[in-house]
Amino acid sequence: MDVDSITEVWDRVVGTQPDPALPIVVAAGLAALAVVAVRSVWQVARNAVTIAHEGGHGLVALLTGRRLEGIRLHSDTSGLTVSRGKPSGIGMVLTAAAGYTAPSLLGLAGAWLLADGRVTALLWGATALLLAMLVMVRNAYGMLTVVVTGGAFFLVSWFAGTEVQSAFAYGVVWFLLLGGVRPVFELQSKRRRGEAPDSDADQLARLTHAPAALWLLLFHAVALCSLTGGGQWLLGL
Repeated sequence: MDVDSITEVWDRVVGTQPDPALPIVVAAGLAALAVVAVRSVWQVARNAVTIAHEGGHGLVALLTGRRLEGIRLHSDTSGLTVSRGKPSGIGMVLTAAAGYTAPSLLGLAGAWLLADGRVTALLWGATALLLAMLVMVRNAYGMLTVVVTGGAFFLVSWFAGTEVQSAFAYGVVWFLLLGGVRPVFELQSKRRRGEAPDSDADQLARLTHAPAALWLLLFHAVALCSLTGGGQWLLGL
């Protein structure tokens, strides 16, 4: 690749793209809503939310000085992130709290980028994060899921036209914002039935001595506030 090609690629990444028409933004949101709302589709698409969830645990573990041992993603859309370090304290609390909040916060960051016209930057940034996560994945299904997801981002960012890139990016961000809401309600239902005794909320309760219900409330607040704020950015309100 010569210097001119490198410069062209760099300009694409750091440059801005025109905003898509409002009907495209709305259609992308409705498509994402259908994916989240239809149970059979959600059971497959939830894998992407699990990637964000476990990636959030892993990233915050590293940022707080913990040693990340590995990430596992399972076909039932569950996941596990293992890190080593002090078993209590602020680093462990932030790491445990990062999972359910990560999809919504990533969606909010994505909405901010799209509001500024940074479509290609979002696609390439997502590809880079997935590539970095792949290094820490420790099971075959997890590697396949991350490779397929990262490959989709790369192919769209490299080969698709501007309109397709925009529609894809808006759809992904809408999905993260909407998909960050449903797992919290699912967790609340599971805990009510006694099916999730070692959930993130329960681990946080043991770490902080604050009720698990309070942590669930925090997860709900982050998800709903991110959806509200991110949705306004996406719609240009």
